[in-house]
Amino acid sequence: MVAAYILMNTQAGALVNAAKKITNIDGVREVDAITGPFDAIAYAEAATPEELAHLVVSRIQKVEGVQKTLTCLVVALESQAA
Repeated sequence: MVAAYILMNTQAGALVNAAKKITNIDGVREVDAITGPFDAIAYAEAATPEELAHLVVSRIQKVEGVQKTLTCLVVALESQAA
């Protein structure tokens, strides 16, 4: 399983409709509006890195109003026992 946070910028006035559409995409678990240099963040999961890439490029980036995405893969941190 591969997971990622996808940061998104949207056109002015498009955030609410874009977020609703992205929430309904298979593999997207959550979408939230945020403050800062990005307008929204989504958490998504896929079976492989290729499927995750397809989800972002072929589904999320094609939602009307989405202008830019930045995908941040989740990595597992091993606990460091002393």
